[in-house]
Amino acid sequence: MAEKFDVVIVGGGLAGLSAGALLSSKGKKVALLERGMLGGRAVTLSIKGFNFNFGAHAIYARDSSVLRTFEDKLGLHIDWQDFDPDKAKYDIGNQLTSMPANIVGLFRTKVLKGFDKIAFTFEILKTMLKMETGHSHMSIAKWMENQNVNEDVKEMMLTLASSNFFTKEPEKIPSDVFFTYYRRLFATNKPVAYIGGGWQALISEFVRVMDENHAEIMTKTKVDSITWENDRIKAVHAGETTIEGDEFIFAIPPKEMVKIFKETKIDHLVSHYAAYKPSVVLVYDIGLSKKIDVPFTYVYDKKENMFITDISHYDTTCVPEGGQLLQATAYLRQDEVGNKEIVDQYKEKVEKLYDKHFPGWRDKLVVPRVSVKAVVQEIKWTMSQKPMPVSSTDYRNLFFAGDWCEGQGQLSELSFSSAYEVSKLIFEKE
Repeated sequence: MAEKFDVVIVGGGLAGLSAGALLSSKGKKVALLERGMLGGRAVTLSIKGFNFNFGAHAIYARDSSVLRTFEDKLGLHIDWQDFDPDKAKYDIGNQLTSMPANIVGLFRTKVLKGFDKIAFTFEILKTMLKMETGHSHMSIAKWMENQNVNEDVKEMMLTLASSNFFTKEPEKIPSDVFFTYYRRLFATNKPVAYIGGGWQALISEFVRVMDENHAEIMTKTKVDSITWENDRIKAVHAGETTIEGDEFIFAIPPKEMVKIFKETKIDHLVSHYAAYKPSVVLVYDIGLSKKIDVPFTYVYDKKENMFITDISHYDTTCVPEGGQLLQATAYLRQDEVGNKEIVDQYKEKVEKLYDKHFPGWRDKLVVPRVSVKAVVQEIKWTMSQKPMPVSSTDYRNLFFAGDWCEGQGQLSELSFSSAYEVSKLIFEKE
């Protein structure tokens, strides 16, 4: 007879792990099933003494992040390494200038001048005071057109959106999503933070909590079908293994759910979201034998829509003694993904950006790592793509969590916030 659990979680990424840790800590009997490595897209890989992080390593607006809520409720040990906005620069061609990531940077930047800077500050102020919230049916580009926002201010708003939403098409972002995000970002004292030890340190903490609360973690376990009866899921099946449960959380992307839910009541729903396009970037990391000293830790090339972060400045555990780990990210349009000629052009542009800002890096190179189509968010929020709901109206005990779901913030924050919301819905059933 199959063992029965209070909650069965399919998927061991950030969403599945955080939900599993919270639910098990409150007495739920939890089983978590993962087909591969724990962490999903958020994993850390060690090569020649350098720890490379897959997935967007940064946590945005961390003092209001749902991860902080998990930290407090679960007693997680997180080594927060806060980003220094004073060392964040925009490359505007012939010079570097301060990045307007906060109010101080806004007044220092040379990207905007005179009246334009005042106009942009006014837009930010309206956002912070909730005087402007945007509309779900209106893109930020359309909103700016309706408001007669001048070209320089418009360009600044879209540049900020590009760098924080990891997209080359920021004009397609729904205006309500845009303003909600920036209200949090400009109101926070900690706009960006990294985790010492990378994603693996956080994954290990979630696993520790689950182990302490006797949750069962099954890796190399790929769910391929479900059993349902009327309006409830009864069990999931992984090969010849059957796992029964009272509540089920699917924390795997819709593209992976399609086969599992084929010919069920929600076949159409899953297929709909599986057809959506992700946010995809090219990531080009380099591990150097010796640190190259520069007066910044982040530089964004405004013209090319790409940036470099000195990861090792914030996480000294990711490099051998005296080494340096730099990460360059270039935004791709969907039609550029898979085009080898275009991708090679991006790689050349990244190398030129390294040449410009970290001269001599080629002589110190120990190991490069290039991901030509790294998914940073499974569903790119645009006017034509809306996030997936966290619960099912067809199956009362079925929930969804991940960065493709409705929630707070962007990137990993969507995973944490959707997992937290799903956990609350399950607790409310008691």
